[in-house]
Amino acid sequence: MAERSNPELPSLPYDYTALEPHISEQVLTWHHDTHHQGYVNGLESAEEELAQNRADGDFSTTGGALANVTHNGCGHYLHTLFWDNMSPDGGGTPEGALADRIEEDFGSYEGWKGEFEAAGSAASGWALLVYDPIAKQLRNLRVNRHDQGALWSAHPILALDVWEHSYYYDYGPDRSSFIDAFFEVIDWSSVSDQYTKVVSTYE
Repeated sequence: MAERSNPELPSLPYDYTALEPHISEQVLTWHHDTHHQGYVNGLESAEEELAQNRADGDFSTTGGALANVTHNGCGHYLHTLFWDNMSPDGGGTPEGALADRIEEDFGSYEGWKGEFEAAGSAASGWALLVYDPIAKQLRNLRVNRHDQGALWSAHPILALDVWEHSYYYDYGPDRSSFIDAFFEVIDWSSVSDQYTKVVSTYE
């Protein structure tokens, strides 16, 4: 059996103060060091439990462990993308092939943005821009928790975390202001890189 690598918390690609005033140092510290670390720990624990169950031939707790892999794995992977999707030099609008594809699939940048913001306002978890390789198009998804409302085979290229721990300290219940602030720090070069990698695999 191939040796698996343990999940690890990635370092932030910028300083904890880098996204201020849009996202505070305190929120980034809590969110990255505590919340994201919790998903990494939960994924590792669930994987260890599954391995032990297989070795023992005892699958009485396997159902719960499988659910924990999904929940914590999605939390880990989406948070990793979320950090990479932001930059202190972010903002503006997409360019190049990604901009053209958004225009093609959503009619306009404004049409995409309005739909994405609506997903973020309605979700109890995440708003995602994904590439759907089956339909060969970009889609917005509203995802609750980390894994409810996902689309099989779709690849996230832009992730917005709208769990309350993402914004309540900075914005209170005003989620819409947090969503507006997110657009000021989106690193469109990172999103474009994700798009190029995915599309080159399927098209």
